[in-house]
Amino acid sequence: MDLYKAIQDLYAEKEKLERVIASLEKLQRAAGLRIPPAPGSGKLRGRKPMSPEDRQEVSERMKKQWAGGDDFAGQVAEARSRLSARPDSAERKL
Repeated sequence: MDLYKAIQDLYAEKEKLERVIASLEKLQRAAGLRIPPAPGSGKLRGRKPMSPEDRQEVSERMKKQWAGGDDFAGQVAEARSRLSARPDSAERKL
């Protein structure tokens, strides 16, 4: 079997599967059931997870900012330097 024929057969099978999936989803909708999203249909959304230490650090910075801290920019720079000095920071840059 040549490569072109194999590709054509796969496309035909794909179309058949799409028709079967569509008809099953139609039956599912008629039954009033929720259709789950297709696997791999998109990226995960939202923020990346934050460690408790990072969350506490952000909380302290924001409290100082809201309280009218004098040198907020300096505090941010200091926090960034502390984060970059952590041993696992080299792994993050990779």
